[in-house]
Amino acid sequence: MTQASRFRELLHRDGMVVAPGAYDCITARLIAQAAFDAVYMTGAGTAATLGYPDFGLVTMSEMVGNAERIAAAVDLPVIADADTGYGNELNVYRTVREFERSGVVGIHIEDQGFPKKCGHLDDKEIVPREDWLTKIRAAAAARRNPDFLIIARTDARAVAGFDEAVARANAALAAGAEMAFVEAPQSLEEVAAVPRLVKGPCLLNIVWGGKTPDLDLREAARMGYKLAILPGLLLKCVVGICEDKLAELQAIHRHPAPPKEMTVREMFQRVGADEWDARRHQFRPAAPTRNAAE
Repeated sequence: MTQASRFRELLHRDGMVVAPGAYDCITARLIAQAAFDAVYMTGAGTAATLGYPDFGLVTMSEMVGNAERIAAAVDLPVIADADTGYGNELNVYRTVREFERSGVVGIHIEDQGFPKKCGHLDDKEIVPREDWLTKIRAAAAARRNPDFLIIARTDARAVAGFDEAVARANAALAAGAEMAFVEAPQSLEEVAAVPRLVKGPCLLNIVWGGKTPDLDLREAARMGYKLAILPGLLLKCVVGICEDKLAELQAIHRHPAPPKEMTVREMFQRVGADEWDARRHQFRPAAPTRNAAE
């Protein structure tokens, strides 16, 4: 079974898939070790690893490269942020092909203008509805594997209102997308209304301190969402811990204690040390045993 078909099977089960955000291979491995069912490759996190804000400054090739590394690092389905598709419908067609080759199980493509920005920032711009739907049709047609998931993300709520966002989501599903991502609903009432009004599976984006109110993920599942992503969970935690520990180093002039005690060996076990140690002797013939009488 491919990861894409495995993810389809997860989505067809009762309940909602929760995919925390990974920005590199170690965060992806930690998500897998914590027994989540899927990983979300965050575009904001990917940009941050390159030293940029989430302002559309990262290229398609850079995003695909990170997606490929993350997909190779874990035995889990990986969903990736594909921003605006990096151009018009021809660029979107190639974008789908490249992400599909990378090993991820699906991508979302949004209707922001270029350059885009994080969906929970102000002053976003969106493209005309038909321009975006053209991209969605191209994305659906570009797939080689019918299980590869095309997710249509609309940022229209912040620009044109909630009703336009729902209308765009439904139009995208009719154009060939198989999941709708209405970015940044601004109240719990709007959050609940999305899966009720959208005629297909829905994704919920949980951003701490963002436009959407915090809610229990079990409640989101009861509302009818099929996939929840938490893009900034690990990134914000890592940044906060790093800032605290660097300040502590400057204050105490010695190595601060890590937030969680672990040996050097335990640290490397997080990134596969046991698997690689087992391979040390896997391919060499066993050393001959000496006769005790010799």
